[in-house]
Amino acid sequence: MHIQIQSKLPSVSTTIFSTMSQLAQQYGAINLSQGFPDFDCPPELMDLVSEAMRAGFNQYAPSPGLPLLRQKISQKTQQLYGHSANPDTEITVTSGATEALFSAIAAVVQPGDEVLVLEPCYDSYVPAIELSGGVPVFVPLQFPGFRVDWQQVEAKLTQKTRLFIINSPHNPSGAVWQKEDLDALTTLTQQYPFLILSDEVYEHMVFDGQSHHSVLTVPALAERSFVVSSFGKTYHTTGWKVGYCIAPAALTTEFRKVHQYLTFSTATPLQHAIAAYLDNQEHYLTLPAFYQQKRDLFASLLQPSKFELLPCTGTYFQLARYRQISDLPDVEFSQWLTKEAGVAVIPISVFYHQNLDQGVIRFCFAKKEETLRAAAERLNQL
Repeated sequence: MHIQIQSKLPSVSTTIFSTMSQLAQQYGAINLSQGFPDFDCPPELMDLVSEAMRAGFNQYAPSPGLPLLRQKISQKTQQLYGHSANPDTEITVTSGATEALFSAIAAVVQPGDEVLVLEPCYDSYVPAIELSGGVPVFVPLQFPGFRVDWQQVEAKLTQKTRLFIINSPHNPSGAVWQKEDLDALTTLTQQYPFLILSDEVYEHMVFDGQSHHSVLTVPALAERSFVVSSFGKTYHTTGWKVGYCIAPAALTTEFRKVHQYLTFSTATPLQHAIAAYLDNQEHYLTLPAFYQQKRDLFASLLQPSKFELLPCTGTYFQLARYRQISDLPDVEFSQWLTKEAGVAVIPISVFYHQNLDQGVIRFCFAKKEETLRAAAERLNQL
């Protein structure tokens, strides 16, 4: 008997990140595509994981997360953003930020609810909305600076808008929200009853003396927001998949109902290690300078090239126009660049639901200096 399966995600295939990483491996290209470092996390953090394992912390952690880790997250949040989150009822440790994003969307989006999405956007948002029966409503960011057009946002808001997903520092563009963006968002919350999902995984990668403007700094926003963060990004440990979500108690209750059946809990020794390492504030406080140095190095190395770099004020991504090199569509150019020039990148059109092609690609500069130099040497020959 032939069994037919009707896909819940008919338009979804293998992600571009997996595709480009496989292509990089196949052709021996330098991989500046997927957003992960090619250097290790702090040695002390690895030692703390080993210590936790040898101490016997190898069974399930409590589903909301290790109590000590949640306490440390609460202290960090108070110190950085002046927001006092109750570790028992408002903080949940998750198996990566992507799990937190999915849990938040699944917790509050009902069939037919509208969810506002700013494009270009991280590729997990829309599938999670669709799996919950929600309707994504797209608002394009203004090219090439990727600023929010608040008039367009307001025009798309309706009484059916359940959730507004925001992201700063922004993947893929590297743009960073300003205080006036939070002010504009606050004004809209006074007129419409939507919730907010704030993706802040690059919170410690903001450059040029700017600050990260978390929604947690504004009580009127914090009281209706899920705020998602990532230890993977902060500690160069993307493979550990440890993140967390801060939300008011009522939202956290619904969040945890999904979380407990999605992953139940996150790796116990990793939570113990991170809880201990959070006492080292220097690591995350010096991260902006660490990544700004890499951004500046990569930009200077590409100075002789025919790429036109767009402004990058946060994250570890650098966008670039390539029209002086090729008139290929961005997906084809990215494949050509991987095969012929030996450098793998990500085309920006994949971050748009209609694959808007603006002739722009994304480099990840979370790499060792020798990796960036080797990549630039190849790119400068084009």
